[in-house]
Amino acid sequence: MSNISLENKKILIVDDEPDVLDSLEELLDMCTTTRAQNFEEAHHLLETQNFDMAILDIMGVDGYQLLETAKKKNILTVMLTAHALSPENIKKSYLGGACSYIPKEEMINIETFLIDVLTAEKQGKNPWTSWYKRLASFCDEKFGPDWDKDEKEFWEKMIYY
Repeated sequence: MSNISLENKKILIVDDEPDVLDSLEELLDMCTTTRAQNFEEAHHLLETQNFDMAILDIMGVDGYQLLETAKKKNILTVMLTAHALSPENIKKSYLGGACSYIPKEEMINIETFLIDVLTAEKQGKNPWTSWYKRLASFCDEKFGPDWDKDEKEFWEKMIYY
């Protein structure tokens, strides 16, 4: 069991849906959260403040462009999505430098996913390995059992590098 905690971590949460922001704030009440509801606000916060982590919605706030900014600032970033849920977007998130990709259906487990990322970072390990262990069956259900077979070499490298 990990002794990693989210206690006192400063986390930027970005989503265009106020109810999602409210839910994330409740789920992450052990953290100091800062919320943004649009690209401009989020970009400004990323440029002017320090964060331990960022949770970025993909759609509605241009999450991939925000991911570029977060990566330049060395902020551990998790992508969150409902509408952009696809193997292609998982791959794009990974290649863009995200540490994890969480379907909004799994948002209730956000604390676990963030601890996985922090643990992997502390241990110098790949955060996508624990992501795959937690969400492979979810992806099998959503995309079919062969969702990661087309680019098998990529998926294996992503998970086990």
